[in-house]
Amino acid sequence: MKDLMKKLVAECIGTFVLVFAACGVAALTGGSLVATAMTFGLVIVAMAYSIGRVSGCHINPAVSLGCALSGRMSWSEFFYYVCAQIVGGFLGGVAIFGIVKMAGVARIGNACNGVIGGDLTAGAIVGTLLTEIILTCIFVYVILNVTDEKAGTSKKAGVVIGFTLTLVHLIGIPLTGTSVNPARSLATALNALIFDGATDALAQVWMFIVAPLAGAALAAVLYKTLNTVKEEKE
Repeated sequence: MKDLMKKLVAECIGTFVLVFAACGVAALTGGSLVATAMTFGLVIVAMAYSIGRVSGCHINPAVSLGCALSGRMSWSEFFYYVCAQIVGGFLGGVAIFGIVKMAGVARIGNACNGVIGGDLTAGAIVGTLLTEIILTCIFVYVILNVTDEKAGTSKKAGVVIGFTLTLVHLIGIPLTGTSVNPARSLATALNALIFDGATDALAQVWMFIVAPLAGAALAAVLYKTLNTVKEEKE
């Protein structure tokens, strides 16, 4: 139980830092493509080499789902991880949005995710879901592979994962703002409601919960299928 609590605290801290720093940059710069994408990647690298040895540095329910489906963690542990990530993300949002508001600093954006084009048409919703499924699948698939003990890349995993997150943000920011992380999307949607009274992000957040989880499930299936084929040949 003590070890689990350490993992949960680590996940809470990691998700806090992700939302505070990366979503903070997105909010303060209006979602600057390069700055925001790089910050998300840098946060992952920093957290991977700090809390990674404690909890594995998931800081994302989609990553935890991929690990659970791949047999790397129990479903009860998955549930606790997700709760810790949601709490950490929310607190990170409260911290950055609250500090900015108290200091009277102009906030250009709210770092929320939104449907492609801003119009809730059927095509835009489907496009948004597909975008997030594909981006999350890429991200989680890379994570599952580079953290595989047989791959021998554990020492470099944090850097590879960080660059991958930067990559998917470079593609996704102009489309959906890039979620690939339900805890991050929920955190910013709730804080947009609290600090701005905005309801659009919260109304659309279901897409950024469902799609990343679906993408993670697809990544786990691909990982298990390809690994099984590889092991049979060996």
